[in-house]
Amino acid sequence: MSPEHGTARGPTRALERRLGDWARARLPGFLVDFSMFVLKQGWACLFGALMLAAILISHAIWQPGWALQRYDALFLFAITVQVLFLALRLETWTEVRVIALFHLTGTAMEIFKVDAGSWAYPEPGLFKLMGVPLFSGFMYASVGSYMARVIRIFDMRFQPYPPFWVTMALAVAIYVNFFAHHFLPDIRWLLFAATLLIYGRTRVWFRLSRWYFMPLPLAAFLTSLFLWIAENIGTMTGTWLYAGQATLDRVSFAKIGSWYLLLYVSFVTVTLAARQVIASDQPALQHDPDRDGAKDHQPKDHAGGDADRAAL
Repeated sequence: MSPEHGTARGPTRALERRLGDWARARLPGFLVDFSMFVLKQGWACLFGALMLAAILISHAIWQPGWALQRYDALFLFAITVQVLFLALRLETWTEVRVIALFHLTGTAMEIFKVDAGSWAYPEPGLFKLMGVPLFSGFMYASVGSYMARVIRIFDMRFQPYPPFWVTMALAVAIYVNFFAHHFLPDIRWLLFAATLLIYGRTRVWFRLSRWYFMPLPLAAFLTSLFLWIAENIGTMTGTWLYAGQATLDRVSFAKIGSWYLLLYVSFVTVTLAARQVIASDQPALQHDPDRDGAKDHQPKDHAGGDADRAAL
């Protein structure tokens, strides 16, 4: 076990376990697993939730005459949250590497898309790069934070996992298409089909009081719905706007498909920075074992009892 993996099991996991024990003691038995699923998901997307809260609150209170521009305040807020997450050990350095990759790839896409006129950031700001406010990279990073944290918090397994080079090729094709469709035919429908062909058999196993699973394409689709809702919050506050969109216009449903594809790029980014999430020595779970039975199917570093169970 790496020292960093141990760090994730130390204060971070201890805090999450205390919160989980507190919630379980107050929830009715038949609702425990559902309630814990919701709480874990909320805890995993803490970074993104804080960013959305900052967007909403700043939109409500910000005045044009203030010395600090709203975009710059959002950028400074995002940096502060990231530092606090590390200081409080709510994220590990492995997770920060994931977030950094998201930040770089997301900012590159933002610069291209803004220049191409796909969307715009209408407000002024000092911390801008080629018309793109630097806080926008943290919006992509919040997706990376969510994915890295949700994998750890739910103790996830991905089985059977496709050949790694195939997943890399698909991710590159999706990412390139986000740029190339401005000049070449859009192949997103082929990419949709490819996600089902490559990941159709892959199950996302996650642990509550027992093991559950969900097909990975379904998990990606449901996550894309929530990201689409979050994006509507961004446009509703005028923080960014798509070409031809007014502030109160709904974001096109087509963006759900864009987020669905981008999530596969996101997932492969996680596997690049944290390869242990798809490690070949993870146990194959052929059925829904309960918590006790699952102990016999766990790798050595997950067989230590309650102290090593999934966070929360």
